[in-house]
Amino acid sequence: MQAPKPDNEIDRLSALYALDILDSAPEQDFDDIVQLASSVCGTPMSLVTLVDTDRQWFKARVGTDLTETSRDLSFCAHAILGRDLLVVPDATKDARFADNPSVDMDGGIRFYAGAPLVTTDGYALGTLCVIDKSPRRLDIEQLQALRALARQVTSQMELRRHSIALANTTARLQELERRKDDLAWLVGGDLRAPLRLMSTYLEKLGTTGYHDAEMAELVGRATAGHIRGFLDLLHHLNTMADAGSGSESLHMRECDLTRVTQRAVEAVRPIAATKQIWILNQAGGPALPIIADPVRLEQVLTHLLFAAVKYTHPGGRVRVGTEVESGPTVFLDDMDMPDGLRPELFPHLYYGAITNPSEATGPDRGLAVAKKILDAHHATVALSDRPGDGTSLHVVFPFAQSTVTDQFSELLAA
Repeated sequence: MQAPKPDNEIDRLSALYALDILDSAPEQDFDDIVQLASSVCGTPMSLVTLVDTDRQWFKARVGTDLTETSRDLSFCAHAILGRDLLVVPDATKDARFADNPSVDMDGGIRFYAGAPLVTTDGYALGTLCVIDKSPRRLDIEQLQALRALARQVTSQMELRRHSIALANTTARLQELERRKDDLAWLVGGDLRAPLRLMSTYLEKLGTTGYHDAEMAELVGRATAGHIRGFLDLLHHLNTMADAGSGSESLHMRECDLTRVTQRAVEAVRPIAATKQIWILNQAGGPALPIIADPVRLEQVLTHLLFAAVKYTHPGGRVRVGTEVESGPTVFLDDMDMPDGLRPELFPHLYYGAITNPSEATGPDRGLAVAKKILDAHHATVALSDRPGDGTSLHVVFPFAQSTVTDQFSELLAA
C-alpha cells in the first residue's frame, strides 16, 4: 500500500531542501547514531532516512549497502505521516506492507520501527528507523531511546544549517563594514566639494525660490565631472542595504539557562539509560536569565551531553548543573569511574570545540558546530581534565542586561 503524501508536502520538501543535506557525504556523528540505535534495539539494520519527492535517501546506514530506495515502497513514507513512532511487529501481517516486494521475499523485512525526524517547525523530513528480518517487539526503554536518538538527528541537521547561516551573517557584516569604509572615503574625499556645492544651491533654491544660473552651471559641471563617483556612492549605499538585510539565524530573547539545561538533560537521559550511564542533574537551582535562542541553545547542550554519553564507558557518571561564576554557567563533568577507567570526551571537546573548531572534521564536526552557536551567544568555554576527577566543561554566558539593571537598582535602593 503506497503511503499518501502529507498535507504539508510542499512546505515539508522546502524545509528538507533548505537543510542542503540530500546526497551529502557520510558524517561520523550520524553514523554513530545509527550504530547506537542498532545496538540499543538489537536489530541488524538501522537507517537515517530522508524522504524526497520520489525516493528515500539514507544519510547514515548500518546493515545495508543501499543508499536509497523508491518512496513508493518506503516504510518511512508511512512513518512521516505521524509524529510518534511507527512500529510494525510483523510486516507480513500488516495490510500496508504485506505485499511490499521488500517484505514478500525470503529474508525480507519483518520488523520495522521508525521515529520521525520532526524539525522545530513541525516538518517530518524522514526517520531514524531500525529493521529486522524476524518479527519482534521493543520494550519501553528501547522505544524511548529511539525517540531520543531521532531528536538528536534532527538537532544535528538543524544546528549545521544554523552554523552556515551564522557564517553568512558574519560575512554580510564584514561586507557592511568594508562598504562603510568605502563610503566614508567617497564622501570625505573627491565628492565632498561637489556635494557641498549641490547642498548650498538646493538650500538657496528652497528658501528663496531664486534660480542662480551661475551656481547651477557649477553644479552641472561638478556633477558631470564626478558622475562615476556618484554612481559608486549609490552602489555602495545599495550594497550596504543588501548586506544589512536577511533574516537572523538566531532568535535571541531572555530565557532561563537552568530550565534550558533541564530540558537538555531529559532529552538525553533515555539514551544514557541504555548504556547504564548515570546522569546526575544538578540544574535545579534558581533561574539564571540569559539572552539566547532557547531552541538552538537546548540543541547545543543536548549535543554536548550526547557526546559525553557517547564517549563514556558503560556504567559511567555524568554530572550536569548550573551556577553563577563570572556569569550564568552550565557545567558538564564526565567523571572518572572508581575502577580507574577514564572518559574519552576530553580530546573530542579539545580538538572539536576548543582549538580549531572551524577545521574540525570526522567525529568532532558536531562539536565544532556547537561551538559556533555558543560563540554567537558570546559564551566563554573552559575545559579541564584531571585524573581522578575526569573531564569538566564550563560554558559561561553574559548576564541578561535586564538582570544586571535590576541588580544595580537593588544596590541603589539599599
